[in-house]
Amino acid sequence: MSPVDFVAIGHVTLDQTPRGTRPGGAAYYTAMTAHRLGLRVGLLTSFGPDFPREAIPAGIEVVSVPAERTTTFRIGQGRLGTAGRTRELAVLARAADLEAVALPEAWQDATLGALAPVTGEVDPGFAAAFPETSLVALPQGWMRQRGKGGILAPQPWEDADVVLPRVQALVVSHEDVEPFEKDALEWFQQVPVGAVTRGADGAVLFVNGERYGVEPDVAVEKDATGAGDVFAAALLVAYNRDGNAWDAAAVAACCAAASVEAEGVAGVPDRAGLESRLAAYRRRLGI
Repeated sequence: MSPVDFVAIGHVTLDQTPRGTRPGGAAYYTAMTAHRLGLRVGLLTSFGPDFPREAIPAGIEVVSVPAERTTTFRIGQGRLGTAGRTRELAVLARAADLEAVALPEAWQDATLGALAPVTGEVDPGFAAAFPETSLVALPQGWMRQRGKGGILAPQPWEDADVVLPRVQALVVSHEDVEPFEKDALEWFQQVPVGAVTRGADGAVLFVNGERYGVEPDVAVEKDATGAGDVFAAALLVAYNRDGNAWDAAAVAACCAAASVEAEGVAGVPDRAGLESRLAAYRRRLGI
């Protein structure tokens, strides 16, 4: 394995949507975002022979723990909440668990990394496997339990105390934290930077526990799947480049907005596209 700049850890998935089945998963979206932004990327995952390997660009190094089947989700409409209708997720198949022993030694010195479980597959001990890496945690997959018919329901994040002391950033969606708002406020006190993504309503940024609003970029939404994962990867990359959480949040908002304007990862921008969009965003807001 060659050294990389960014490591994404979590299952790639097959997402069954009303528009067809396509690759997905938080690790997939974070890896693709870092790749499009010009970083050398490693992806530690697990998938079966049913996953379209060509969906991962040759420029992304992949280590896959063998599995008979790829983690597969059925995505449908769920309940109507305070921020609109939620998604109903059902797990139809699940690949292998990911343990820290599978991490290539050459990747342990990566500058950046994303812990991105979708169904509890990432060992929380990964947070200690990167001595010098700036990590972002996307804990949604640790906050889901599988019920009847594979339908996922919220559950408390039991290993937060293991992960949070070792990460630089935490990104969750408003759907993730709606049942656990009190806990979430405590989580954001423990990390330098955090965010709650709110779709078309932008995001809430936390800097050393202090709360700030993040304006959304203007977008014509076609597919919002993975936008929060794109936001998280862009936030981590920009924050570690300039050390300014507010500028990093603007970058992340623009990157996520671009991603929703096409299906799957097709809308994730490259560096030039992101810079152009960011310039227009700053002009519109006068910042």
